[in-house]
Amino acid sequence: MKSSSDRPSWQSDLKVIQSWREAGEKIVFTNGVFDILHVGHVTYLDEAKKRGHRLVLGLNSDSSVRRLNKAPNRPIHTELDRKRVLQGLRAVDLVLVFDEDTPLDLIASVQPDVLVKGGDYDPSCTDANDKSYIVGSQEVMEAGGLVAVLPFVPGHSTTGIIEKSRTTT
Repeated sequence: MKSSSDRPSWQSDLKVIQSWREAGEKIVFTNGVFDILHVGHVTYLDEAKKRGHRLVLGLNSDSSVRRLNKAPNRPIHTELDRKRVLQGLRAVDLVLVFDEDTPLDLIASVQPDVLVKGGDYDPSCTDANDKSYIVGSQEVMEAGGLVAVLPFVPGHSTTGIIEKSRTTT
């Protein structure tokens, strides 16, 4: 297993992002685990991309997923596999893996024009201890950026898919 010190730095990727910004392109950022890709994810990422020109995705590393304690035996797919699948999506311009418990350092490095999260978050929440708080939202807004929350696609969730697969086998 790789430690965060073994990971390539984001420096070259941040230079790419800076070149996009210098070309006048609006940078959109979102993050997540994206363990079992489904129509809800693809719809979400397509909608996020519509808020700007370039979509940068922060992907939780395997160890950060385990620390999130999403469910036993998660992630199902390795970070390298998840990254490869996400990079194959038309909406996604760049995938950056982060190992911290939150994407705050990555968001601060990327400095997105728009920060996007899914429907269980609240852009007006300012309590960092609240589950609906959007990490990085204050920093993005203070820099003049926007924060957007997109609705879930009903009936599509990774947890639901895992539960369904357990009941049908």
